[in-house]
Amino acid sequence: MNKYLLSTILAFTVSLPSCDYLDYSESSGYGKEDMFVYFDRAKGMLTTAYSYLPVDFGSFDGATRAAATDEAEYAWSTSNIIRYNNGSWSPILTIDDVWGNYYAAIRTTNMFLENHQKDFENIEWNDDYALLMKQYQYYPYEARFLRAFYYFELAKRYKNVPLITDCLELEDANKVAPADFEKVIGFIVSECNEIADKLPVSYKDMPGAETGRITQGAVMALKSRVLLYAASPLYAGAVSQEKWVEAAKAAKQLIDKSESEGWYQLVDESSWNNLSSKELILETRQGNSNNFEKLNFPIGYEGGNSGTCPSQNLVDAFEMSDGSRFDWKNPEHVSNIYNPEKRDSRLFKTVLYNGSTFKNATVETFIGGKNGTPIDGATPTGYYLKKYVLESISLDPNNTTTGRHVWVLFRYAEVLLNYAEALYEAYGNPDYTDNTFTLSPRAAIDQVRTRAGMLGVTTDNFRERIRNERQVELAFEDHRFWDVRRWKIADQTMDIYGVKIEKKGNDLIYTRQLVDQRTWNDRMYLYPISNAELLKNTLLNQNPDW
Repeated sequence: MNKYLLSTILAFTVSLPSCDYLDYSESSGYGKEDMFVYFDRAKGMLTTAYSYLPVDFGSFDGATRAAATDEAEYAWSTSNIIRYNNGSWSPILTIDDVWGNYYAAIRTTNMFLENHQKDFENIEWNDDYALLMKQYQYYPYEARFLRAFYYFELAKRYKNVPLITDCLELEDANKVAPADFEKVIGFIVSECNEIADKLPVSYKDMPGAETGRITQGAVMALKSRVLLYAASPLYAGAVSQEKWVEAAKAAKQLIDKSESEGWYQLVDESSWNNLSSKELILETRQGNSNNFEKLNFPIGYEGGNSGTCPSQNLVDAFEMSDGSRFDWKNPEHVSNIYNPEKRDSRLFKTVLYNGSTFKNATVETFIGGKNGTPIDGATPTGYYLKKYVLESISLDPNNTTTGRHVWVLFRYAEVLLNYAEALYEAYGNPDYTDNTFTLSPRAAIDQVRTRAGMLGVTTDNFRERIRNERQVELAFEDHRFWDVRRWKIADQTMDIYGVKIEKKGNDLIYTRQLVDQRTWNDRMYLYPISNAELLKNTLLNQNPDW
């Protein structure tokens, strides 16, 4: 959202209640008849629906969800992220309990869709009325996208959830039985199909130029992701070629538009914190702050508190520049562990490592270094986070600055990787093409790799190659947590490694070491529904083994 839209969110949400549903006559002084006869109030309602879009700049007591995956380890034991990792979460002790928030968001969209006006007589003589109406024509379709998006966020966590498309009162909403996953996905896909061509490709030339709103590309990207998940082992159960084909088609539609009409493209500059990037499809924009930097600047730097620390698992996933997998048994690999000419360039945009330059100083994560153990709070893995961290921000008490943070929801690289995975799973051939799928899985991946300066992907163990590509390209964008679940390989990601660096004279000795052994139970593939929600709605069914 642009600056105007963000400020509208902050202003409008103050008037809304924090309870499970919205009661306008009590919360804001407006009844329904007053809320929707004024343009600004109707727009404010939609803006509030936008405000529920997710962001993870340390939303788990300072940790990001990456610290609940093999991407990272959190430096402190005080964060509730530890519940994911030690298995202590439950229907009583939940984590990331978004049920109430997303149903509040859905009710907001339902309220808007049931009551929005086609015109506003009270401002029809205003000079800007025609321009406002050009904006307004898209609002119902934006609301439908948001509702579909929030249903996907619920379904990927809980699988079967109540599907409510009317604005029900709380008592009635708590009498709705859950719909099965297939029905929820069918609804989302149907909505995407119906609204995509009703929205603009871009808002840059629209009245108000409110970029950050829902576009055709965002709708198509959501459909691509939704169908990819629906075809995956966790949700599909038995292998279904048809579902993988449908997922591939959805991604290909957006790829075709991007290739023929220039909608999106891979670019050299990073797409996070860069609103002008041609790769960015949809994002959540935050107001200026330095909170993420306070949480993630390395210990030993101005105001640094350590935080979400990349794992050796992730660092090892970045290949050598010749395309070979990093191998700790290969002395040449180890001697070039942080050599920019010998490793995937994406590594150096993602992590801070021993010897990195950060804020004009050298990072020292070796034992006894200024940013390493035994300093309290020093990285347990030997790494600090670079991706999303704004190095330009100052935490100096005498010169504190802030910066804008942009959380990526969809970008073009993901769509290419979705396509590669779906098409390969459908046909089992890295080089498969036909009249519909003119781009092979390998060629799609190679577009992403070429942008990073990497050689083309090899076809051996191609499924693992696809998954590895997602791991390094989409690191810290809240994909890995869901990917290992939908693939049903989470149990293979519980051992978290770091690097121990010992300084002996002028030499550094690197040793891969285990830093955390996490707990896994297959029930954790899906979230538990909180007991509080089960008590409200007795038709809900708890997920297996919770």
